[in-house]
Amino acid sequence: MSRAVAGPEIERLIQLLGRMPGLGPRSARRATLHLIKKRETLMAPLALALQDVLGKIVECQVCGNVDVRDPCTVCTDIHREAGVIVVVAEVADLWALERANAINAKYHVLGGVLSPLDGVGPDDLNLGKLVARVQAGGLDEVILALGATVDAQTTAHYITDLLRDSGVKVTRLAHGVPVGGELDHLDEGTLSAAIRARTTL
Repeated sequence: MSRAVAGPEIERLIQLLGRMPGLGPRSARRATLHLIKKRETLMAPLALALQDVLGKIVECQVCGNVDVRDPCTVCTDIHREAGVIVVVAEVADLWALERANAINAKYHVLGGVLSPLDGVGPDDLNLGKLVARVQAGGLDEVILALGATVDAQTTAHYITDLLRDSGVKVTRLAHGVPVGGELDHLDEGTLSAAIRARTTL
């Protein structure tokens, strides 16, 4: 066990940062040192921002996004295409699509994917609200923006079956060769998906 190099308050900060995704003990120490070095320009504003958002974070009852308001900023944006809902597994997926500025639609967060091995069934996902949104009308398309894992694809098939008689077009993201990808570096599953999803030029 390594010896403490700072007081308990700083050690606690290191331990808390070490719980963040992508940060191990070494990265947490580097991040802590950076925060301490930039305490006036970075640490103090960060502490204020955390204090400001603490207790205000809510889950949007319409789509499942996290925000400080309900309905969330995305759901209340009148400039979005109201006839399209993009279904994602997690809030991080919603934020990634927004960052890419790929589509200007509404969203629906499932809160995971079906995973029998992990005990995640249909009742554990936000499927009831999705069906209710589709049944409420006014939709032209539901885009299943789920991953290429077996569990994600199982979830996509399950949702497709759920919405089969809704009259709404159900589509999914294309799978295959990424932009800038070299064929030699891709796995067999990705290459097979790319061949199956080929398009006419």
